[in-house]
Amino acid sequence: MALKEFNIKNRFKGLVRPYATLFALALIVALLARIGLFAMDLTGVLSYDYISASDVPILDVICSILTGPALVAFLFVSGLVLTTSTAGSVLYGVLFARRDDGKARPLMAFLTGWATALVALICALIVASGILSAVQLASMSSKLPALPVLVCAIVVFAAFLGTLHAAASLAICACIARAKAGGSLVKNLVVATTACGIPVMVVTIGTFASIHTTTLCLLAVGLWFWADLMVNISLMVVCTALIQRAAKQINTQQLEASQSFNRPS
Repeated sequence: MALKEFNIKNRFKGLVRPYATLFALALIVALLARIGLFAMDLTGVLSYDYISASDVPILDVICSILTGPALVAFLFVSGLVLTTSTAGSVLYGVLFARRDDGKARPLMAFLTGWATALVALICALIVASGILSAVQLASMSSKLPALPVLVCAIVVFAAFLGTLHAAASLAICACIARAKAGGSLVKNLVVATTACGIPVMVVTIGTFASIHTTTLCLLAVGLWFWADLMVNISLMVVCTALIQRAAKQINTQQLEASQSFNRPS
């Protein structure tokens, strides 16, 4: 039991420094962007559109106030979130490639994915607070739930996104593992991107359609989010199985090579 706890602590130690570095870089960029937006607001460079669309799908209402510099800042937020998320999955694959045990560790993939999603959302909130004016922020705050409820919602949503991050991380690990077993890394990455991208695309379309309405149907939204979750978990299971199969192939190859080396000529 003590040995198992020691191994778990060592696994976390190997992940903490690389991910802490990634998260620190993302937060620094977000804070610098927020300072820049504050300076733009003081100098009058940043303009605001207080006229939002009405009787249209909810996402149109949000996007209708993003014009001019605010739209450019919003695109920056999107790029920062996507870059942080992608870097988190790639980093997990790099750390997997450096290990020799060949274990998938789906729980670790989920925890790092959860943390990556949470940091990406925090970065988005930091920058987004500078895109909107004080009047707009006050108007939105009055319609939002209490702070503890909002924090819990962000943490839960980050956990939901963490399953997608974990699936992407394990897919990269599966490609690396299969390449170590004698396959082509490029070919495996191309196949994995296609095979994993198709189901994710389908559920993303459904989820977007359920949200992008004038009146939300909580049942439809909930069912599509459940479908998202099931797809992500299924991908995690499949990728974990592929990693384990590749590890067995590598062990068999090493055993055969060892027997061949020790066999007298």
